[in-house]
Formats: sequence, structure tokens, C-alpha cells
Amino acid sequence: MAENIQDNNYMVNDLAARSRQELYPGRVVHGEQQGTDFLFRCENGVQLLLQVISDKVLRFRYATEAGFGPDFSYAFPSGTPPRQQPEFLEFREKPDHYRITTDRLICVVDKDTLRNRVLNRSGLVLSEDEKGFHWEYEYESGNDIVKMSKQVQSGAHYYGLGDKPDNMNLRGKQFTNWGTDTYGYQKGSDPLYKNIPFFLGLHQKTAHGIFFDNTFKAFFDFAAERADVASFWALGGEMNYYFIYGPSLLEVTQEYTRLTSPPELPPLWTLGYHQCKWSYFPESNVKAIAKGLRDRQIPCDAIYLDIDYMDGYRCFTWSPTHFPEPKRMVRELAEDGFKTIVIIDPGIKIDPIYSVYKEGLENDYFCRRADGPLMKGSVWPGLCNFPDYTRPEVREWWAGLFKGLIQEDGVKGVWNDMNEPAVFEKGTFPDDVRFGYEGYSASHKKAHNIYGMQMARATNEGVKRFSHPNRPFTITRSTYSGGQRYSSGWTGDNIASWEHLWLANIQCQRLSISGFSFVGSDIGGFIDKPDGELYVRWVALGAFHPFFRTHSSGDHGDQEPWSFGEDFAQLARGFIELRYRLLPYMYTTFWQYAQAGTPMLRPLAFLDQTDTDTYLRMAEFSLGDHLLVCPITQPGADGRWMYLPRGDWFYYWTDEPKTGGAEVWASAPLDRIPLFVQAGAVVPMYPVMQYVGEKAVEELTLHVYYKQGEQASVLYEDGGEGYGYQEGQSTTRRFKVRGTDTGLVLQQATEGAYQPTWASYRVVLHGLPFGASVFSTDGQPAEGVQVTTETGLTLPGVTVSADFTELVIG
Repeated sequence: MAENIQDNNYMVNDLAARSRQELYPGRVVHGEQQGTDFLFRCENGVQLLLQVISDKVLRFRYATEAGFGPDFSYAFPSGTPPRQQPEFLEFREKPDHYRITTDRLICVVDKDTLRNRVLNRSGLVLSEDEKGFHWEYEYESGNDIVKMSKQVQSGAHYYGLGDKPDNMNLRGKQFTNWGTDTYGYQKGSDPLYKNIPFFLGLHQKTAHGIFFDNTFKAFFDFAAERADVASFWALGGEMNYYFIYGPSLLEVTQEYTRLTSPPELPPLWTLGYHQCKWSYFPESNVKAIAKGLRDRQIPCDAIYLDIDYMDGYRCFTWSPTHFPEPKRMVRELAEDGFKTIVIIDPGIKIDPIYSVYKEGLENDYFCRRADGPLMKGSVWPGLCNFPDYTRPEVREWWAGLFKGLIQEDGVKGVWNDMNEPAVFEKGTFPDDVRFGYEGYSASHKKAHNIYGMQMARATNEGVKRFSHPNRPFTITRSTYSGGQRYSSGWTGDNIASWEHLWLANIQCQRLSISGFSFVGSDIGGFIDKPDGELYVRWVALGAFHPFFRTHSSGDHGDQEPWSFGEDFAQLARGFIELRYRLLPYMYTTFWQYAQAGTPMLRPLAFLDQTDTDTYLRMAEFSLGDHLLVCPITQPGADGRWMYLPRGDWFYYWTDEPKTGGAEVWASAPLDRIPLFVQAGAVVPMYPVMQYVGEKAVEELTLHVYYKQGEQASVLYEDGGEGYGYQEGQSTTRRFKVRGTDTGLVLQQATEGAYQPTWASYRVVLHGLPFGASVFSTDGQPAEGVQVTTETGLTLPGVTVSADFTELVIG
């Protein structure tokens, strides 16, 4: 008898082992076309739904024996991907495969294995399954662990994946997506705050991307475990991914960003400088910071209030001790040009006399555990409950809570923190916490990675509602693909170190090419205190990041620009002033991002992917179309070697011309950052202001850089606030520079009816190989002048009407 029991146990153990084995599709027994969808069924019940989203985007959606679940994703505004009718579509069945052809792609589905290959129309294999789709049943959760493995193409490189603090090129690395409050992270720390399961591949100088739209804990292996295999998998949900063709890296990011939808334009002031600390309180301290900035003429548009502005860390309240008259204080700050930004966390203090808690409790808006009790966790206020932002009625309630702060008190923006979600000592919520998930009930395993994004969504809805007719401004620490629609972001709790200055550069580039461009880092480091040199070098880099904010922990000392001495304050002021001069260029770059999905920050490989010397570079990046930046990330340096992309460039500080496709030395004492301008560029600049809107711009400066040949530039303008631009109140000015050995022509074509405050340009000419002696505007003579630039150069210039069409210099 004992022997039989033992035999049975062996059998049970064998069955348990078999239940953990990897499973694969069977042979395809049927394939059919349904419009722009193609359904393939296998003999063991596995199905592949291949959807042609556009000529360049294919969606692969796999189901095991349970079939397909509801088609819904938070990545898309409507819950499903926007689709474009392909220009060309053909479906053919061959003896051993099916072939789907669009205007740009060929997809081959193998009948024996369901594996697929994607090629461009020239026949280059872009993506090829290795094992392809396979899965493993997980008994504890009841979910399938869904897996995909691809062959690594010869010479492949990988980029993207959001805020990963590692080398720009991801090959040879493995990463996890599970939003985590990682205080004091280091290079290589993983996971971090954000969950963006999108990456780009580059081989044979041709690019594609993959967006793995799965919100469960997910993993990515870029030839780390096996040198010839790249794979991605998740602990539940569907194997559901999008193949996105370039062929350029820039186009891949554009396609992905348009797929998940770019943001609206922010208020212009949000692109100014912001000053923040944990924490500025009481009111007298806030006023002293504001006065310190204005007295030193350090431009600044926003001051932040961290958790200590609240009454006992209760969200949507003010401390009666620290801020007894918040409405008055906010108004007085606004009169001096400062916008007030406040923090709001998801944890709602369990307090029976706290109105927000009472409303949430009475309406059952808080997350619950599987058996019914409310989810409880300790964060800053102590024991808290947490709203379920995946329910529309909860988001509506949450949005309404901002009426007091925004409409009544005059606060201009909201900063969401701790929304991974983070819980002290536990990390995050238990797996059994339940979520409404737009009616598709889910556990925390599925909802964790989108919690922060949905909090930011609800916050943005409220700030937008009560800021109207002005535009909203929100910031988030955690997000998911598509979260760029709702918020800006920052890279989290970094450290005051040279390594973290280096990381800030990489992380912001990586987020930008992952669809999330409105991003910056805590300048100077959140943890510990930098010295003056490190702080100034960080301000210099931050001046070229879309979100430009100093932030620090009060535990480690002060971090205002003058905290390091007045000499360092003046150096920081110089870079902040440069940012304010560049605001029209920065705003135009944001408009390109909002219109076309173009990343605002672009690594070198995005500038010239035909040059293999760019593939492993990561320090250099471009801001928009024409500015190339390379921060100094070592102490004591007075410059650095950097790589210039092919083409002609001018060193911003000296106008020294350089030819790209090679390393160059950029001299950069502490008052400079290595900064090059592309030949032929037209770079618009404002006069320096202490804050956006301080005074009307009466004349716009156009810095025009000579090029032998032609180069195009663009300048976008609107009111910088409000929604008139959505009703035609904007102007797009397109410039073309054409240079020869003896002359230069600047042409302007204008679209739109918006009338700026300025009526003329001051055109400043850089790098002319001839002496400029004759100027004419639209056929009429014009008088040249000598202009002294902000960098101390004396250059030829001319003043022309803002509506000119052609300026000729000879």
C-alpha cells in the first residue's frame, strides 16, 4: 500500500512539473482575412489575431485555449488603438505559410509553428521569431506567463524602455517593469518608477520598435541570457504587442507616440525655471525664497510646496500654522510672477472628521482587498486608504476635489508623488487588492503598473477643469505608456553626485525617445548636497531639458542657486537666462512633439543612424532640430571631447565652425556647456525676463547660422496660454536659409492668423564667409548694423519687419 502511495505521489509531482512546462502553439489549421484583421487558428486552440493598424504598424495578439479577453488598454485615449486604412493590403496563402503585405511591410506566418517574420518591402528581415509565442501556466495566480522570444539580428542595438538608469544602448541587459519607489537608486538599479514597455531595435541601419502592451509585471531581455535571443514576457495578461516600422529611429518614436497620443501644449510658463524643496514652509520661508530669486534677478516661474503645506499631510488641506491665509499668499506670489505648485499623494488619511476621507468612504471609492476589507497602508499621513483611479466615477470625484486648490486658492499646478503606488515598509499594495479597471475587474497584479498614470489622469482632469480658460499643469513620478497625455514627469529620488548628473542626461533622453518628452531631473540631486561646481553643471544640463526644476530634500541642506555662494548663483543665473532666451525654440520643439510625436531630446543615433559611430554614444543629444548639447559630468573639467554628427556646426559660445563625423574638443569652463548649433539653423530668442509674461516682447531675435546650401527651420507661436491655438489662433513661420560663397538668402513663409506682440526681427548673422555689406528686404534696401551678442561676439545684423518674405545679404 505504501508503495502505491509513493507511486501516486511521484505521479502527482510529475503532473505538477508538467503544469509548469512551456507550451507552444500547434499547427495552423485555418487562416482568414477579416478586413484589415487576420485570424489564425491552431490545432490546439491557440489563436493569433494579426491586425494591420497602418502600413507601418502591425499588432500581434495571441490567445490560448481561453480565447481573447476584452480589447481594452489604458495606453490609448479610447481604450483601443487608432487605426489607419492601409494604402495597400494583400493576403496570400502558400503551402507552408501565410503572407500579409502592406505598402511598407511583409509579414510571413509559418503554418507549422505560428512563428512570424516581418520584413520591409526590400526584403530585409526586421524581426523574426525564435521560439516565438509560448506560455506557462502559473498555478498560484491562475494566469498564463506569456512569453515572446525573437532572434537577434546581426549587429542589432536596442534603445528606449523609459527611465532605466543604464547605458543608452540596452543590448546585453535585462530589465523589469514594475513601478517601484527606488529611493537613492544607482546606475543599473531596476525597476524604477515608470513602466513604458516600448523599445526600439536598429540593425542594418534600419529601425523598428516593439510596444508590449501588457500591464502585468513584465521583463525584457536584450540578448543578456542568450547572445542571439531577445525576449519579453509578463506574469499574466495577453501576449499583445505592436510592431512599428521606421525605417528611421525618429520615425519609430513618432509612430509610437502618435499611436499612444502626444500631449496637448502646456502653458508657456511651465517651460521656465522652477524652484522646489522638501519643504518650503512656513509662508515666511516661501516669501524669502521668492525674494531671493527676484533680488538676484534669477528668472523663475514656479515655486513648489511639498507635503508640509498640508494639515497633517491630509491632501487638499492647508496647514493653519504654516499657511494661515493660503489664498492671499498665492495671490501675492502671482503678483510677482510666481506660480504656486502643490504636491498631492494618493494616500488619504483614515480620519473620520476629514471630509475627503468621509466622502471616499461613503461612496466606496477606495481600493479593497479580495475578501472585501479596505486596503490600508502607511504613508506620510499615517494609515491611509487609497482611491481606485481605474473607476471613472472615482476619477470624476478626485477631479472635483481640486476646485478649492485651483479655482479658489489660485494654485497653478499639481505634482503627484508616491503613486507607483508606494507603501512604507511594504513597497506597494498586496497582490489581492481589487480594481474596477473600467468595468474589467482586475487585481493589483494587473493594475499596479497603471495606477500612477490613472492618478495623473484624474488629477489632470481636475486641474484642467478648474484652470479653464487656462491650460493645466501636472507632474507625475509614475506612469505607463500613454501617460504623456496627462502629465509631465521627473526621474525621481536621485543623488547629488556626478554619476547622477550623468544618469539624468541618459534617463531624460531615454524617456523622450519612449514617447515621454516633458521630463527633467531633480537638479543638484534630491539626496545629499552638491558642491557649487556640481550644482552649476547640473543647471547647465537642466536648461536643455523640457522640465527644468531644482528639487532637494531639506534633510541635506539648502539648494537654492545662492546656497553655494553668490559666484555660483551668478553662474547658475547665466544658464537660466539662456533657457529663457531659448523659450521660443523650446516651445516650438514642444509643438513639434505635440503635433507629430517628435521626441524633444534625441540621442546621437537618432540624428544619423547611418553612422555606426553614433550607436554607442550617449552623452551627446540634440534638443529639437538644431541644438546639440553635451554636459560636463566630471569635476574639475574645463571642457570635453565629444562626437559631432556629420554635417557643419558652429560652437555656440565662439562661433567656431566645426565639421562633423568626428570627435571635437569643446572648451567649457564653468560658465559654459558644450553647445553646438547646426549650420543653416534659424534660432529664435526672446529677451531675458524674470518670468514668462513679465513684459511684452517688442522684438524677436533670429540667430541665423550660415550654411553652404539650404536648411529649413520653423518657429511656432500662440498666446502661450489658453486654448485659442485650437481655434486657429497660432502662427507657424517656416524659414529657409540658402547660402553661397558670396551671399545668403533668408526666406520666411507664414501660416496662421495669430499676431504676436512684436512687429520686427533683429536678425543676427553667424559664420558668414564674406563681408556683409548689402542688405535688402523684399526688394527694398535695408541698413546693416553691428550686434553684440549675449556671448560677447560682435556680428553683422539687420532689423526687418516680422512679415518679411525674403532677406538677401551680400
